[in-house]
Amino acid sequence: MNVLEAIGGGVTRGLAYVGGLTIQFWSGLCASPRVLPVVGNRGRWRTAMQQMAAIGVDAVPMVGLMSVCAGFILAMQTGSELRRWGALQYVMDVVAVGFTRELGPLLTAIVVSGRSGSAFSAEIGTMVVTSEIDALRTMGLSPTEFVLAPKYVAAMITIPCLTILSNAFGILAGAAFMYISTKITLAMYLRYVANSIDLHDVVTGVLKSIVFATIIVNVGCMEGFRTRGGPDAVGRSATSAVVWSTYLVILADVFFTAIFYLVHKS
Repeated sequence: MNVLEAIGGGVTRGLAYVGGLTIQFWSGLCASPRVLPVVGNRGRWRTAMQQMAAIGVDAVPMVGLMSVCAGFILAMQTGSELRRWGALQYVMDVVAVGFTRELGPLLTAIVVSGRSGSAFSAEIGTMVVTSEIDALRTMGLSPTEFVLAPKYVAAMITIPCLTILSNAFGILAGAAFMYISTKITLAMYLRYVANSIDLHDVVTGVLKSIVFATIIVNVGCMEGFRTRGGPDAVGRSATSAVVWSTYLVILADVFFTAIFYLVHKS
C-alpha cells in the first residue's frame, strides 16, 4: 500500500464514521420526544432520570476537583507573569473569561467522555454481544429509542449544568489564589468577575457544552452498536469511544472557538 492509498483509505473511513454519526444523531433526535415526560413514554423518562444521575450527579466530585485544580494553576501561572508588570488584578479577568468561554466546557466534556462515554459503549457493546439488541428488534422495539434517546436527553440536560458548576469551581479557585496573594475579599473578587464577563461568554460556553454532549453520547453509543466479537471487543469499544469522543470534542472546540472569535472580532 502506497502513501496515497493510505491517505485515501483514512479519509474514506473518517468520512464514513462522520456519516454514521450524523445518521445516528438524526435518529436519536427524532426519538428524543418519546423520552420526555408527559408527552413521551413514562418508562423511558424514568430511564433518562437514572442516566441524569449517572452522567451528572456522580460526575460532580470529579468535575469540581479538576476545575478547582485547573483554576488555581491558571491563576498561579498568569499571576507569576502579571506580577512583574504590576497587573496582578488581571488574573481575575483571565480566570473568569477563560473558564466561562473555554476551560469549563472542555474540562467537563473530557470528564464525561472518560466516565460516561466509555460506560455507554461498554453497556451497549455488552447488549450486542449477548444479543439483547437483536432481541429488542425482534420484539419490535427500536434500540435507538430504547437505549440511545434516554442517554441523549440526560446528557443534554446535565452536561450544561456541569459546565456551569465547573465555571463556578474554577472561578472560586481563582478567588482563593487572589486572597492568598493580595488578601482581596471574596465579595470584591466577585465584583471584579462580574465586570469581566458578560452574558455572551456564558452563552458561548453553554452552546459548546451542548455540542460536546451530542458528540460524547453519539460516539459512545455508536461504538457500542459496532461491537463485534466476544467480551474483549467490549473493552476495545470502550477505549475507542473515549479516544474518538475526546478527539472530536477538541476539534469541535477549535471550530467553534474560531467562529466565535471571528464573529466577535467583526
